[in-house]
Amino acid sequence: MKVPFAKRHMLVIELILLSVLLAIWIAPLTLPSGSIGGLDGSIGSLDHGEDLSDVPWPQRAVYLLGDINCHQQADRSFEVNGNQLPFCARDVGLLTGAVIGLAAFVLLGRRAPWGWLLVLLVPMAVDGVVQAVTDYESGNALRFITGAIAGLAAGYGAGMLIGNFFDRPDEPKESGQQ
Repeated sequence: MKVPFAKRHMLVIELILLSVLLAIWIAPLTLPSGSIGGLDGSIGSLDHGEDLSDVPWPQRAVYLLGDINCHQQADRSFEVNGNQLPFCARDVGLLTGAVIGLAAFVLLGRRAPWGWLLVLLVPMAVDGVVQAVTDYESGNALRFITGAIAGLAAGYGAGMLIGNFFDRPDEPKESGQQ
């Protein structure tokens, strides 16, 4: 069976996302317990380059990726093996959901209404806005869950966009492909 051109690209992206997700969980497991913590910083800047200089390069690369792309607030991050994860709970949820959402689109191949995907973004948006305008602080489990729901929509939507990009109107569709 020949894999359609668009799905090959989706599978490559899926493999990259899954590799990053696994690296996020494996990095703290492979370091001595209690060696990484307190990584509070800001998004878009390298806050802990020197702090991580003694960390072996594979794990350091994952933590530096988190350092640049996430605030890494310790109280908003999970701990594994006594070490803070390189990304906060919401970001880990977003990535987990994106992996599942893209995989679901690859397997199902069915288009979903964009409105339904937008509805899946609402729980994360509500959680974030309520925290921004009140004293309420959600826990890491809720951050992970709302992130995963939004990530599911993002991953599925990405699959639809990739499919649209490679959809050639001049070629007949293969049977069983949407």
